[in-house]
Amino acid sequence: MASFRELLQQAKAEIREVDTAGGEQLLAEGWTLLDVREPDEYEQGAIAGAVHIPRGQLESSIEHRVPDRSTPLVAMCAGGVRSAFAAATLEQMGYTDVVSMDGGFNKWKDEGRAWARPRTLSPDQRNRYQRHLLVPEVGEEGQLKLLDAKVLLLGAGGLGSPAALYLAAAGVGTIGIIDMDVVDESNLQRQVLHNVDRVGD
Repeated sequence: MASFRELLQQAKAEIREVDTAGGEQLLAEGWTLLDVREPDEYEQGAIAGAVHIPRGQLESSIEHRVPDRSTPLVAMCAGGVRSAFAAATLEQMGYTDVVSMDGGFNKWKDEGRAWARPRTLSPDQRNRYQRHLLVPEVGEEGQLKLLDAKVLLLGAGGLGSPAALYLAAAGVGTIGIIDMDVVDESNLQRQVLHNVDRVGD
């Protein structure tokens, strides 16, 4: 039975590693940075443009986030351990150009290289839009775009009203409505955005 240290040595023997300077050079050349740290680590600071997939979700998520197996990838964690295992796994999954960044984000940060706190969903937003986050085509990045989106609806009748409700439920940040009609009690069955208090408006 292999120990953790033996498994790590085996993984490192099977992959390529670069230091932080080499990783920075590869990113400048267009390689994709794959950050495999946990969400709480990522929220405390990250490198711009990174694709964030926690190590525990790598196998189930990578094919949706990086479908082209020829994409050159720099795997990064906090110190270079999880990224080594990630790089070995990616090679087993058929990704052909993968390196692990030795020293990881901690060394990158300590050396004064560029990083920033990424914008992420709050715990309340994460809970509210949980179903959206599970959809590979949306995810957290897509939900953040929805929260930033601005939509102008022309008409608040039988089509505009339900459209506005669904857009709001999806998390669209700003919704404007233009409607030349007057709210009438007989139209409330289709003007579902309004109620009797708005009749005549």
